[in-house]
Amino acid sequence: MSDTAERKMQFLFALRSKGVTDKRVLTAMEKVDRGDFVPGGLFADRAYEDMPLPIACGQTISQPSVVGLMTQALNVQPRDKVLEVGTGSGYQAAILSQLARRVYTVERHRRLVQEAQRSFDRLGLTNVMAMLSDGSRGLPEQAPFDRILVTAAAEDPPGPLLAQLREGGIMVVPVGQSDAVQSLIKVTRTPDGFEYDELRPVRFVPLVEGLGQE
Repeated sequence: MSDTAERKMQFLFALRSKGVTDKRVLTAMEKVDRGDFVPGGLFADRAYEDMPLPIACGQTISQPSVVGLMTQALNVQPRDKVLEVGTGSGYQAAILSQLARRVYTVERHRRLVQEAQRSFDRLGLTNVMAMLSDGSRGLPEQAPFDRILVTAAAEDPPGPLLAQLREGGIMVVPVGQSDAVQSLIKVTRTPDGFEYDELRPVRFVPLVEGLGQE
């Protein structure tokens, strides 16, 4: 077995051991090579380790087990239109693109948007689009969404994002102060309002309003 194949097997085993058991999610994470989204050089050989890694603009690519658990909680269906807030490297959006009909991913740093879109184009992912936008406002012109995934922590689930969630839709968002323990929350929109389920403690960069300074 080649070194890469063995590392991929260990990668999938690590995901399962952390609770990522949904077969569709595991298949998507097997197909999307995290190495394609990790900056070359210093950290390239750590692409298959279950740890966050630094990327440009002071951001990080989340650890794979957290990506897997968030994707699993989102329960994306093949006809779904998905909004991701916080493109980062584009890795999470690429996984969502394997599961959904259409993925819109918004990011406040222009450089990250451009690099992620280049990665999507290079990999032939035609159903995902990266856009420069203030993620705290969502993407009203494409709303409503079946699923919304937020990859930065807010003190409360942002109102504009809740408003853009279709009835029956699901949003997964880290909630809490940036320097304290945050909780991953699953929000389901019902005919009567919103249901909130607390999933697990997490640690994410804070959700910042406005566009990044280039």
